[in-house]
Amino acid sequence: MNPNPTPHAPDAPPPDFSGLWIPLVTPFAGGRVDHAALARLTAHLAPAGIRGFVVCGSTGEAAALSKEEQLACLATVAAHASGLPLLMGVSGSHLADTRDWVCRLNAPGLPALAGLLMAAPHYVRPSQDGVRQWFTELAAASRAPIVVYDIPYRTGSVIARDTLLALAAQPGIRAVKDCGGDPGKTLALIADGRLQVLAGEDAQLFATVAQGGAGAIAASAHLHTRRFVAVLQALDASDLPRARAAWRPLVPLIEGLFAEPNPGPLKALLALEGWCANELRAPMQPASQALVERLIALQRDGDLPLTAPAAS
Repeated sequence: MNPNPTPHAPDAPPPDFSGLWIPLVTPFAGGRVDHAALARLTAHLAPAGIRGFVVCGSTGEAAALSKEEQLACLATVAAHASGLPLLMGVSGSHLADTRDWVCRLNAPGLPALAGLLMAAPHYVRPSQDGVRQWFTELAAASRAPIVVYDIPYRTGSVIARDTLLALAAQPGIRAVKDCGGDPGKTLALIADGRLQVLAGEDAQLFATVAQGGAGAIAASAHLHTRRFVAVLQALDASDLPRARAAWRPLVPLIEGLFAEPNPGPLKALLALEGWCANELRAPMQPASQALVERLIALQRDGDLPLTAPAAS
């Protein structure tokens, strides 16, 4: 499949992954994907000033979805995203199988993708040469550009600074979602300038963008989306007082949303707003009632009220 991919035409402008991307939750109802809820949520978030959506990322519980369910989620989001760009999450540990999946995602007839959000191989913990081979071969198989997902605490694979800088020379690799936990590596990538750096840890959004990062992929931005957008807009305008004023009330909420495994706390609040059921796929579990009550209080105390329930 797709034996001679051409990720970018020679005269095409480079892809732009700047701004705020929302990694969508996957709503469930009775154990099945709730496509009606996914459609409503996508349509609700699309006009809020975001850059685009991530489909089937870790927040979307992609590890618990079959390939056919992932494709169905992509179709639903594409139909309700008002033309916004889409990133599709990709992960695995078997190179040939993952290459086949990448080719399938690039096949004619599927929604066009702005890029693939691709994690390092999980569990097997390859050498840095193995990590470079993984991304290089998968980028060569994809017409859509690659956003490297650096998240060692999920994959078990560390992507070293030198490895990322080497991957930046590949024409099909254009950005990194930075969950690496290494501020020095973050700054080195920003200074190098070849990869757009997107904050992947929500609490690092302000610092990353203030230091020259391109944007963020932030699960918390399902909530109070326009305020998150306002933070990025103020930083882009070098208006630090306005950026700080918009950001500070969000920080306790962000910390609370990740006090238990994501997306449990987020889905609990989305359920209270009426956007989806408070349902996850095992072994993921709903957030504790104590945390939900704490999150409600944090929003109230921070003047971040829940929105009115969505129409059914």
